[in-house]
Amino acid sequence: MAKRDYYEILGVAKGSTEKELKKAYRKLAIKYHPDKNPDDKGAEGKFKEAAEAYEVLNNPDKRARYDQYGHAGLEGGGFGGGGFGGGGMNMDDIFSQFGDIFGSAFGGGGFSGSRGGRRRSRGSNLRVRVKLTLDEIANGVEKKIKVKRLVIADGITHKTCTHCNGSGQTVQIVNTPLGRMQTSSTCPVCNGVGKIIDSRPPGSDANGMIHKEDTVSIKIPAGVEDGMQLSVSGKGNYAPVDGIAGDLIVLIEEIPHESLKRDGKNLHHDLFISYPDAALGANPEIETLSSKVKIKLEPGIQSGKLLRLRGKGLPSVESYGTGDLLIHVNVWTPQELNKEQRMFFEAQREESNFHPDPDKNNKSFFDRVKEMFQ
Repeated sequence: MAKRDYYEILGVAKGSTEKELKKAYRKLAIKYHPDKNPDDKGAEGKFKEAAEAYEVLNNPDKRARYDQYGHAGLEGGGFGGGGFGGGGMNMDDIFSQFGDIFGSAFGGGGFSGSRGGRRRSRGSNLRVRVKLTLDEIANGVEKKIKVKRLVIADGITHKTCTHCNGSGQTVQIVNTPLGRMQTSSTCPVCNGVGKIIDSRPPGSDANGMIHKEDTVSIKIPAGVEDGMQLSVSGKGNYAPVDGIAGDLIVLIEEIPHESLKRDGKNLHHDLFISYPDAALGANPEIETLSSKVKIKLEPGIQSGKLLRLRGKGLPSVESYGTGDLLIHVNVWTPQELNKEQRMFFEAQREESNFHPDPDKNNKSFFDRVKEMFQ
């Protein structure tokens, strides 16, 4: 089943601000919250669907990829935008990540379930640059890279925050003209976690974190482009205490090919041929990404002729077909001639067959450009 548009799910326009996104998500989350819809699987599905949409659109990197490539830009090759609906995160994960968005709508900001009102902080994202050849881009590739990220040190111990008694929330009751009102806010001591560090091992920072080098396996889908960003969930820095890890943002850098130039899904190759080959015809060998192929040049071929090898380009990252290899024929003019060669060409100056005749079996530049897109 095709996924619904994230903007449609939240009921917002594509250019919506962060504040508008949050307001729309909060309205849906409260409407379909499990506490208001017990044993209603349909409401639970809509609750997760709204959380997934908000998680993507509220993240600048993921939102940019989604706006440009749709769902395929988030899910291709294992790079997801959250995956709530697909089982990647459960209800507790949603509450831990977005719990503060509900305010006091449910019992002073808390939620039913094992987590109570405590929240889990999220670690920062890491960014890496991965260089790929056109061959790797054409077929997709799995890369293993080493990254240094913050993790929670072994041997660290915690104790319950005495300021909030482990709830992660502080509650205040104030008198107003409308009566006594209860408000809740995130505990300023433990930042909503409900725990604070009791002891930490040597070498760790004030939050009990250390830098550790990890090897991360990244599956890169076929057809990615230079400058595209992919996200590997949970491979960024961890957050203190029982926080969740941020993402690893992978920036794609394309290594230029020796003889092929890329234009979206299509590839271009400049073929230089001699005067004799242009006049007599030839069968030169062309390098493609998968093999070498021979092409047929008809006698009398003109410089600027465009030849197309269909399906010899690159696949689309959205799986919308494969591009072509476009061959641009260039007749090479010799720059130095010996005496015999010069005499030969001097003798051909007056031959009518050597006089340019653009109207004879020769397409204009605009016709050739038009041909490229047919």
